Amino acid sequence: MEILHVSAECYPVAKVGGLGDVVGALPKYQQKLGHIAKVVLPMYRTKFLFENQFDVVHKGAFSMDGHWLNYTIIKEKTNKLGFDLYLVDIMGILDRERVYGYDDDTYRFIAFQRAVVDWVGKWQHRPDIIHAHDHHCGLIPFMMQYSYEYNYLSGIKTIFTIHNGQYQGWMGWDQARWFPAFDAYKWGMLDWNNMINPLAAGVKCAYKVNTVSSGYLEELRHSSKGLEHLFEYERGKCFGILNGIDTEVWNPETDSYLQHHYSYLTADEGKRANKKALCDEFGLDINKPLFIFIGRMVEEKAADLLPQAISDSIYYMNGRMNFLVLGSGSSMVEQQLESMRGHFFGYYNSQIGYNEALSHKMYAGADFLLMPSRVEPCGLNQMYALRYGTVPIVRRTGGLNDTVVDYGDEGGFGVCFREATVGEITHSVYRALQLYEDKERMGKTVEKIMQIDHSWERSAQIYINLYNS
Repeated sequence: MEILHVSAECYPVAKVGGLGDVVGALPKYQQKLGHIAKVVLPMYRTKFLFENQFDVVHKGAFSMDGHWLNYTIIKEKTNKLGFDLYLVDIMGILDRERVYGYDDDTYRFIAFQRAVVDWVGKWQHRPDIIHAHDHHCGLIPFMMQYSYEYNYLSGIKTIFTIHNGQYQGWMGWDQARWFPAFDAYKWGMLDWNNMINPLAAGVKCAYKVNTVSSGYLEELRHSSKGLEHLFEYERGKCFGILNGIDTEVWNPETDSYLQHHYSYLTADEGKRANKKALCDEFGLDINKPLFIFIGRMVEEKAADLLPQAISDSIYYMNGRMNFLVLGSGSSMVEQQLESMRGHFFGYYNSQIGYNEALSHKMYAGADFLLMPSRVEPCGLNQMYALRYGTVPIVRRTGGLNDTVVDYGDEGGFGVCFREATVGEITHSVYRALQLYEDKERMGKTVEKIMQIDHSWERSAQIYINLYNS
């Protein structure tokens, strides 16, 4: 079977969040199952682009709103990611340094999708599946079925995966002029509440739809920014498939970012060695439990609660723990977290920005990971933490609820809470302290969580089964 994944992100080429991790891993594991998996994404001006070699495999053009756009498809030469990687270059439109955040993002991603569909139409054969990821690629199933220029591709089956339903790509109907000419009688396949909604279009037009956990699929039926009725109506073709993690990249026994490697059998010594290096670097106390947060500082991650929750925890629990925060997002939250460094010197530190190497070191050296998310479709951080023997503290939502069991329940190993509030977070920190101080139980918990299997093998096969259906 040949699968073409179309995405805005793919680790290590371009990554903003979990979408990049998934698209960087799933095709590799599908290849291992004996299938042909390929990935295509925009040609951003990233470090990966300049450090690797590419061949030009196709040049094409299409008319968009009265302008002729030329595009080039390049392919990475060495197959270093374990699958064929293609990048789409449209000069001045896709060749930007950042993935998102430009005023013309809507135009950019429509152009990207049009280039991909035009390119596939020129193939001498047809892929069996086109797998589109999130709203940036949600218009592809519509274009393949209802645009006059490309509807000869309608026989190719399409899968649409929702990694985060909070972002839907809403646009006005005036922007339909950027689309290839389509059957006007099918305008309802694009429309939701009198606007074009690419995420809704993907759900309506794809043969199958999946979310990245069963829990998140259920949540979308009750809370999806106005699409609740759509998910209820289309529930027959919607499935929840829990993401996996790339256990070759995320492996404390071989991780190239770590100075001290360890397994579940040597976790006590290994984690302490990594913790010492981390505490020395950030001025923290190795003898206190270390709580970390890694991620985007945005409302859906409840990052706005962190400054008060961390302050209250340190104050009311007499500084019995340390905190270390890594991430970027809201400038207000960033400023609050940075300003705390002087006030809580020796108890707290932070690094604002994206740092892949530091994130690995933090998972290896920390005792607990904070994930108080308001929305978490699947969550990968808690799986990385488990793999590295770091106990996750999570809110019961989406994939967090599917992957973490509270240590107070039978067979439990994490700390869970229900509401995204400062009080619930600080109470969970207190419960984690109790677990930490029970050395025997903490040691057994670390050993247990490092043996939980969240690898991609099982999930990759479930995707193949979905394609076959």
